[in-house]
Formats: sequence, C-alpha cells, structure tokens
Amino acid sequence: MADSKKIAAIITTYFQHSHADVIATKYMKGFPTDTGLQMPRVELVSIYLDQVDERDIGVGLAAEHNVPIYPSIRQALTLGGNALAVDGVILIGEHGDYPYNEFEQHMYPRRYMFEQICGVFASSGKSVPVFCDKHLAYNWDDAIWMYERAKALDVPFMAGSSLPLGWRKPFLEHPLDIALESAVGIGYGGVESYGFHALETLQCMIERREGGESGVVAIQCLEGEAVWEAGEAEKWSLGLAEAACAQIENRPDSTFIEGCPNPTAFLLEHSDGFRSAVLMLNGYVSDFAYAAKAGDTDYATEVYLQNGPPHSHFSYLSLNIEEMFVTGVPQYPVERTLLVTGILDALMHSRADGYVRVETPHLAKLAYRSYEKMPIRPVAPRPEGATLGALP
Repeated sequence: MADSKKIAAIITTYFQHSHADVIATKYMKGFPTDTGLQMPRVELVSIYLDQVDERDIGVGLAAEHNVPIYPSIRQALTLGGNALAVDGVILIGEHGDYPYNEFEQHMYPRRYMFEQICGVFASSGKSVPVFCDKHLAYNWDDAIWMYERAKALDVPFMAGSSLPLGWRKPFLEHPLDIALESAVGIGYGGVESYGFHALETLQCMIERREGGESGVVAIQCLEGEAVWEAGEAEKWSLGLAEAACAQIENRPDSTFIEGCPNPTAFLLEHSDGFRSAVLMLNGYVSDFAYAAKAGDTDYATEVYLQNGPPHSHFSYLSLNIEEMFVTGVPQYPVERTLLVTGILDALMHSRADGYVRVETPHLAKLAYRSYEKMPIRPVAPRPEGATLGALP
C-alpha cells in the first residue's frame, strides 16, 4: 500500500470490544458491510496507547499487522522523526482508567490528546484530517477550544459516534428543509455515556429541518416521576414517544410508562422556537429510536446497532472516516458533535444542580446546515451479508 494515505491512531486503551478494537482493528483487518468485506484504502502506520493493562489486545494486534506502537503522540504522528509524517489521525479517547468529576462526567483526555496532535501540525506547518470518536470533550470549554483550534489550523475535523450510521427500520432520511414541528429521541444506558448517543440520534435527524440547526437556548434534565409529569404538561410529546417506541422490535408488551421505573428526559429549546426531547428508558428498551411530526405526518424509525461481533455499525463509521482521509473533506459537519457536546455538558450540570432549567447562551448561535450528500450508510433494515460474520 505504498501509495495509500498513512493514518495514525491515538488511543486511550485497547481491549476486546473497546472502541479502539471496533474501529482501529477494522483498519487492519477490513470493514464488514452488508455488501461484503471491504479492505481499507488507507494504511494504519502507527499507534499511541495511553494505557496498557491486563485486558490489552492492541499490542498483539499491532505486532501481528506490523504497526509500530510509539511512546508518545508526537512520535506516532512523526513516525519517530521531527515533522508530521501521516495523512490522517483517528483519536479514540474512549474507555480507560480516568476519573469522574462531581458532575459524573468521565474525564477522558480528548482535549489533551488533540492539543498534542495540533502541536505537531503547528510545528510542522501542515495539518491533516482528524476524527475524534464520540463527543469532543466532557466539558464545553475543552470542546470549543478543540473546535476553534481546528479552525485556526485548517484541520478537516469530524467527530461523533456510529448512531447516525446505524440501520434504520423503516429507513428514514428527512429531506433538507423539511418543516418539522417537534421531535423525540429514545435511548437507554448511562446518562452521560449513552445520553450522547441518544442526543446524536435526535440531532442528526432534526438538523435537516427548515433553515437548518439554529442553536439551543435552554435545556433541562429530568428524572423519575417528573418526566411523566412533563409529558402530561406537553413539554415533550407522548404521542411521538409512543410512535418511536413502536418501531423498536425488542421491547415488552407494556407501555413505556409502565415499563420504565426510572426514566430520564432531556428537554431542548432551540433558537428558532423548535422544541425537541430525548427519553432514556432504561429497563424498557435497549435500542434507539426517533419520531417527529411534520404537518399531518408522523415519521418514526428504530436506529439499530449490532450488539456483538463484528460490531459492523462501526464499519460504516470507519468508512466515513476513511472517506474524509481520502478526500480531505468531512462527511458531515463537526458542528453537530460540538452542539451535542455542549448540550450534554449543560444537562449534566442541570442534573447535578437539582434538575433546574439551564439557559445556554453559548449554544444559542451555534447554527449549521446538514450535509447534502448522504454519508456511507446501510439501507437494509437489519445487518446482513458480511456484517453477520466475524473478522478474519
């Protein structure tokens, strides 16, 4: 692969089924997709591991595929030299032994790692595309710093998770400038760790509404009985939540109110007057869904992730990352991830401060437009073909 783009992976920790495994391993072994196993068009040439423990598989995989592991981020990007020597960077700052703060935010060192990456760009006088896995940082200050630093150095920057690229049943892609009236996302899991996924599932849909995303002026986190009270008060749509849950195949026969003993809700007020919400329904569902109203029509879909090897939703994420490395152009706007990062940070503060409504003037003007060309994504309702097999 002498003519291939050379890629560095900057990783917190690398164990079986970790984000490092389900992303970086595919850049060594290939991407299982519904239409077959696709081999990478780029070459993973270096790895930096921040933590190596007894669960580690990264060291062995790197040796097997002749990918050197460097002792610093700088060396991974310079291949042991003095200047940038790669054509793209994957930053996987997920998992590992890092503390939580008083707001229950997991303090992954994504900003620190990105700062190191950008230091090499600045000293080399050259920037290359960077993908940051999941949200940009655990707090807004770090996230906006990363965004502005990328802009200052002309870094093609993309971020986020695999949720916008999962299987949709029924397949749903809003046309640009659809006149949405309200929307609800359904999720499950930890308030921060999986709350990001649920918010991103919602945001990748509603950003396509008329005029594009306008920003968010206020948020509120609710838990327990207050969630149902807010639904009765029409602060979120019971009907849309029911429509979204109806698309989830793996759910009990009970209603979501009967089946979820301790719900969490995220209430979002957008700058253009649009209102949206996320419901985290632990104990009732273990999948994601979305529903929205536009005029007389309700739209609803389940967003499905493959719960087990080879975790092929990460194939589609990785293919979009690879496309950015090849073309130099992000597949979708990083502003989506920046906004969701800011929303999630504010929600964690709302929750810690007694579920108060929090005004977010720093997010109020974070407007952007969704993509025009659809990203690489499965269109089948469920995984099929090579996505059902194990990696070689």
